[in-house]
Amino acid sequence: MAKACYDVGMESIKAPYDELTPDLILNAIESQGYHCDGHLHPLNSYENRVYQIGLEEQTPIIAKFYRPQRWTKSAILEEHEFAMELTENEIPIVAPLKNAQGDTLYEHRGFYYAVYPRCGGRWPDLETKADRQQMGRFLGRMHAMGASKRFQHRQSIDIQRLGYESRETILSSKLLPEYLIEAYETLSEDILNSIRHKFESCYDLRNIRLHGDCHPGNILWTDAGPHFVDLDDAAMGPAVQDLWMLLSGEESEVERQLEDYLQGYETFFPFDHSSLILIEPLRTLRLMHYAAWLVRRWHDPAFPIAFPWFAEPRYWEEHILSLREQAALLV
Repeated sequence: MAKACYDVGMESIKAPYDELTPDLILNAIESQGYHCDGHLHPLNSYENRVYQIGLEEQTPIIAKFYRPQRWTKSAILEEHEFAMELTENEIPIVAPLKNAQGDTLYEHRGFYYAVYPRCGGRWPDLETKADRQQMGRFLGRMHAMGASKRFQHRQSIDIQRLGYESRETILSSKLLPEYLIEAYETLSEDILNSIRHKFESCYDLRNIRLHGDCHPGNILWTDAGPHFVDLDDAAMGPAVQDLWMLLSGEESEVERQLEDYLQGYETFFPFDHSSLILIEPLRTLRLMHYAAWLVRRWHDPAFPIAFPWFAEPRYWEEHILSLREQAALLV
């Protein structure tokens, strides 16, 4: 079968998972001593490829194949080390399994991959004060451990990466309609200036190791409480990054939710309340980064199929409208 290539910008790029066939996946898993029964079920993941793998007379496992050229080996190992550090201190997170040599990261035919236990749970509703306080305690414990040392090889939650680099990616893309270029260019410049002033006003802002993508989809809840299932976006950043995505509703609801989370959180780790002014800047940076992420991944055939609306002018019109609303909130 011919290899697929997709035009992005000025060049054609080979689809990143072209070589990741079912046979390659099963051979990679069996090379680590597992005996597969032939069952291979893809799970919902766009950035990486994640599968439930059936084993002979054993509970299925989860295999995660990392997107080629996204992370260095050192960066992935830092993710794994952070997960192992958390589990060793009884902070609930699904950590990768070790092989007989104590390794957690493997390579097969050019793909880095890891193996995880299959863990169940339900979507967290976080509707009660008790659940929010429990979630706050969980994050406080996690951040206390995260503050004990720094990542050396992973990314940061900052305006340069999420803001300026995203802006440049979008402006240089063919996906942004020509009639919207000037509007996006001037609006994004004004927004980033406002965000920069917000960050500069937090003089003593402390960056720690974070989950980085702490939304309810990355949390599973059991009778024992919450646990995270994904540290793929673990990064250095301000603690408020792992809190704001848990907030929703009207202003009064958000204030009540935040009070509950912080009541639990500060049982284990102090929180810099001055950093709360970064909630809207961080939300805005996420909006910009999400659009740029889709631009960067458009050569992956899974993305046009999953996000067909992204290449339509209406998406960009609505994106600019959302940024204008955020610009007002930033003021």
